[in-house]
Amino acid sequence: MLYRENGQFKTSYQADQQIFPIAQDRFVIGLMLAFAFIAVPMLASDYLFRAILIPFLILSLAAVGVNILVGYCGQISLGSGAFMAVGAYGAYNFFVRIPDMPLIPALILGGLCATLFGILFGLPSLRVKGLYLAVATLAAQFFADWMFLRVRWFTLDSPSGSVSVSNLQVFGLPIDSAVSRYLFCLAVLAIVALLAKNLVRGAIGREWMAIRDMDVAAAVIGIRPMYAKLTAFAVSSFIIGVAGALWGFIYLGSWEPAAFSVDQSFRLLFMVIIGGLGSIMGSFLGAAFIVILPIALNQILPVLASLVGLQISTAGLAHAELMIFGGLIVWFLIVEPHGLARLWSIGKQKLRLWPFPH
Repeated sequence: MLYRENGQFKTSYQADQQIFPIAQDRFVIGLMLAFAFIAVPMLASDYLFRAILIPFLILSLAAVGVNILVGYCGQISLGSGAFMAVGAYGAYNFFVRIPDMPLIPALILGGLCATLFGILFGLPSLRVKGLYLAVATLAAQFFADWMFLRVRWFTLDSPSGSVSVSNLQVFGLPIDSAVSRYLFCLAVLAIVALLAKNLVRGAIGREWMAIRDMDVAAAVIGIRPMYAKLTAFAVSSFIIGVAGALWGFIYLGSWEPAAFSVDQSFRLLFMVIIGGLGSIMGSFLGAAFIVILPIALNQILPVLASLVGLQISTAGLAHAELMIFGGLIVWFLIVEPHGLARLWSIGKQKLRLWPFPH
């Protein structure tokens, strides 16, 4: 009853092709955006912004990019950390080398650098797939690590590969406080997520999903596999590159190649698997799971240990976090292999019939 579409008549093609055609979806999304833009800056603390909200927003953006490639097009990638690194260092070079370079064009140019890098390492997808493609994209990770450590031109002759940025501004407004950084990341995420949602609903999105389901049948009906796969790599790499630039510029401030290691690639892959493959909403849910759960365990485990009269060291706490976190991931994948987005979909279906039995 709460989620029925009865009485919601569409009288034009434009109304029928909306991103959110159901009124309840538009209301909930609008309410969430209003809460995020208005209420959160007034209620959240500085620690909450820097430790949870800002990394959650940036990783959600990166997860959207990974989901386009892995979830919608079915191309397994382990080079997401490399695409983030290329985006961050590309934006850094444009920002530092060009006088008075604005922040937003620098982020876009960094994303374009990641696009070219992604297309280059997406070429093996035309010949190989599955685990072989995963290994090919993993080569991008090692190549990026070597490039930013050994080629000092990218880091302005820094011997360690460490760089830093300061005095960030957008339209003349400084981005120096936690609230301003949060609002900027939230605005970028909202715009890119809406564009990605609209993109996967269009012709190119249907081509990606056809390649994912059965590439031979897609080629038979006239879909060009080369075009579909390379565009998926290009769009995905651009979004991940912008996220990498935000990770370096907004969250870290100063970084080195180790900030975009292979661990980051695996984290992003886990996000889309746990959140739900082929779902923009799943990218947000997976990022929330990966970001919030370790922090929650760090706060809860010492309290539980003290209740039973035990003392847990810092090293023991770190090991316990990893064991519980890994166990929960395995358990969740067994119980709900389609991700958190599937649970969200089931909940909406139940609301269609509530309060009647089903």
